[in-house]
Amino acid sequence: MGTAKNFSYEQKKAKWGWIFVSPGIIFFSIFSFYPILNALWTSLLNKKLVSLKKPDFVGLANYVRILGNLDFWNSMRATVTFTIGCFVPLVIIGLILAVLISSRNKGARALQLLYYSPAVLSSAVAALIWLLMFQPSGLMNQALNFLLGTPGNDYKWMASSVMVQISTVLVYFWKYIGYFTILYITGIGKIPASIYEAATIDGAGSWNRFRLITLPLLKPTTVMVSIMAMIQCLKTFSTQYLFTQRGAPQGPINVITLNIYNTAMRDNNLSRASVMSVILFLMMLALTVIQFKTSKSDDISY
Repeated sequence: MGTAKNFSYEQKKAKWGWIFVSPGIIFFSIFSFYPILNALWTSLLNKKLVSLKKPDFVGLANYVRILGNLDFWNSMRATVTFTIGCFVPLVIIGLILAVLISSRNKGARALQLLYYSPAVLSSAVAALIWLLMFQPSGLMNQALNFLLGTPGNDYKWMASSVMVQISTVLVYFWKYIGYFTILYITGIGKIPASIYEAATIDGAGSWNRFRLITLPLLKPTTVMVSIMAMIQCLKTFSTQYLFTQRGAPQGPINVITLNIYNTAMRDNNLSRASVMSVILFLMMLALTVIQFKTSKSDDISY
């Protein structure tokens, strides 16, 4: 009887477990899993956005066309350039700011709030704010002219191919630096203070404590921040879209998400847009797998 009751109790727990997780499963299936499968299937068809004609099955022909398209490889170049140019400062400067904030006894919470505040803005609002700053009479030109002693010079933030790439990186860095700084601060907070106290007693200075204690014990956090920053950069869209709508050259900042949008909405070719979406999904999936594997291998017990 006891075994039967225990089995019945376990069955009840399992039933209520499925009841509680079912809304999440349904939501994920409708808004995430189904679109992924639909994109995979659409990439094998010859489907137009506004055509009522039944699409033909073309197999991997769309993949061959996309992989042989120079515009796609330019998007890959723009995406990789933006990702590297953005995530390297996010990881390094985010770590530096986290260490500086964690070492403060007063005002640490206020600094965290100050750095994190841009992260609550939408990407479109952040881009619009910086669009005003990048104008010829905007704050960025005034600041550079003051620092470099070049009054009245226009650095063409929205016209030069190099400067427009720097502009998009600046917008993303400003928006997300606080978010990744908070992640680093959380990781630093998990390091027991007794380790630092023992190192101080042994005569270790601040640099040695950072090099020999903070950096090694923050390795899992650094891996997580790096992968999250790269994935976030791969998904960038709003900044580049708004910049091109305001007259910025499209080629230097034609990241893969912007190319997907233009291919689907401007060229009406859903199939080729789906191919690029699948490629982007596989890139982010690979980074996620790397994150999980690296996180497991880098677990540290204090």
